[in-house]
Amino acid sequence: MMDSSPHKFYHVHGFDSRQCLEHYFSDKPDMAFGDDSLKFLIDNLRQVFAVGHIKGDILIDLSVSSFIHHLYSACEFFKNMIVLKVNNRCIMELKRWVDDRTGAFYWGHTSTLLQEKEENSDQFEDKEGKVRSAIQHVVKCDLDKKNMTDPLVLPPADCVISAWLLEDASKDQDDYIRYLRKFSGLLNPGGHLLLIGCLDATYFTVGKDKFHIFKYNEDFVRNALVGEGFIIDYCKVKVRTAVSDLTDYKAFIFIAAHKEK
Repeated sequence: MMDSSPHKFYHVHGFDSRQCLEHYFSDKPDMAFGDDSLKFLIDNLRQVFAVGHIKGDILIDLSVSSFIHHLYSACEFFKNMIVLKVNNRCIMELKRWVDDRTGAFYWGHTSTLLQEKEENSDQFEDKEGKVRSAIQHVVKCDLDKKNMTDPLVLPPADCVISAWLLEDASKDQDDYIRYLRKFSGLLNPGGHLLLIGCLDATYFTVGKDKFHIFKYNEDFVRNALVGEGFIIDYCKVKVRTAVSDLTDYKAFIFIAAHKEK
């Protein structure tokens, strides 16, 4: 892959998935991103699913790294979830958790965050267990293939969730729209896309390596979605609160949209 960027590309070079989780999603005291990568995600997903319009048989998740807390609310509304990953280390990390094996990453702090939001927290069910049961397949994908999961052909989904993958894989605007079109192709007519991204970012760090992020703003992503036939139902932007030089995003954006029939 020829590119002038001095940074690595997530979907090309791969990274240490466990270290990524420690940096951006853990319960460690020095983890600076709790309000952004944990609470913001959980709060907005809980809110859009609570309305009751987003539901069905199949949900496909296309996100970076190996986090799972974005699936807590989804598992109540979808019987089957298919998770697509672009590199093997992320697949291994996720499967270790799905199979509840020794050494799996600890997610208890995120289920506690959701429990605090539930009206009847005394009857809070095991969200991690529900997510494990709902994840039917973890599949390797190649974003640049016509069929990303070739030779496997996926059934059309009622919902696609994608967190931070589009900007991490895209070199420029054309790449972003091309990948967005592929994600859209996974959906049934009328299906929903839940898109989580970072605004005005250029890099994120995992260990000693810096990875590329395609820099864009809210207007760009809104126009890209409308251009691909989506109707935006919900949009929330959270200005960054984290103090860290691991990454340089200015804000997180959460968009819920549906594909015109």
